[in-house]
Amino acid sequence: MTAPPSLPRRSLLATAATLAGAGSCASRSPRPDDQRPGRRVQAGIAEAQPRHVLLAAYDLHAEGRGRAVDAVRRTLAAWTKPPTGRVTVTVAVGPDLYRKLDLPAPAGLREPPGFPGDRLEQRRCGGDLVVQLCAGDPLVCRRAAAHLTAQAKDAFGVRWRQKGFLPPHAAHETPRNLFRFKDGTENPTGDELARWVWDGNGGTHLVYRRIRMDVDRFTALPRGRQEEVIGRTRADGAPLGGRTERDEADLDAKTPQGRYVIPADAHLRLAHSRFDDGARMLRRGYSYDDGGHDKGLLFIAFMRNPELFVRVQQRLAERDAMNAFTEHRASAVGYVLPAPGRGEDLGDRLA
Repeated sequence: MTAPPSLPRRSLLATAATLAGAGSCASRSPRPDDQRPGRRVQAGIAEAQPRHVLLAAYDLHAEGRGRAVDAVRRTLAAWTKPPTGRVTVTVAVGPDLYRKLDLPAPAGLREPPGFPGDRLEQRRCGGDLVVQLCAGDPLVCRRAAAHLTAQAKDAFGVRWRQKGFLPPHAAHETPRNLFRFKDGTENPTGDELARWVWDGNGGTHLVYRRIRMDVDRFTALPRGRQEEVIGRTRADGAPLGGRTERDEADLDAKTPQGRYVIPADAHLRLAHSRFDDGARMLRRGYSYDDGGHDKGLLFIAFMRNPELFVRVQQRLAERDAMNAFTEHRASAVGYVLPAPGRGEDLGDRLA
């Protein structure tokens, strides 16, 4: 059914919320130790990571508010039913879509500033809608993306797509990146999620960075130097000076010669939450390998306030020893819509 050219704000936002709450897009039953907000949240955030991810960004083609509203309404209505129960679908709204629909964006939602060393490829950046598809089988991700794209083709075009993977690891283990180090050790858990990740409505912000890694050069370093760059041991992920992966990093510890045990330019030190009043982000990184020397990390993180990412990345871009082996080549941000509960439209709170 064709929508009228002028759609009330409440109706539009309610329509936007239907996708966030449909089927596998929503987490329906909070775990008792999860401390989720009172509202339902989208799936694909706090759950254990499946082996494969496919990220897809879409741009709205319609021009003029009336046509844009109609296009968004029809597309999100078509996307209401998830393509399969074996994939989680997480939808984030980019800052430009709020502008195109003449709607106020969440206060913290804006494109991050440029950072020293960035080599961003604009064709791989941004997007009016950013969708994260996660599954145990990459074919399931591809089929789900094709299904969503076909349904949206009259209103949205694909801006970019990127696939990623996790190496084999036990369910209780922290995944490793292509540098062979554990990645995601200090993620928030329990009540920290409600404090640092979700807002009071069950929404959050997504930050994405495609980071090319010079795997050959880094892995050619002596293991001791690799560990100084990262700030952790490679074997078990313990912070330098610690014994186990979960040990608290001692940023003040020094050697008998007066040098920091965790070097001043170590990645762990510069990214540590101590410099952000304890604020933390939930990282769900995946590796990627697009052939040749184009391989690295898909940094995917969720946080209540994306200014946290900006602060951390500014420190890293200026002083991180790992910069000699990495390049940031793509970037995107979005507000992850709260998932509506039974009989309610949480899109009304998207102001």
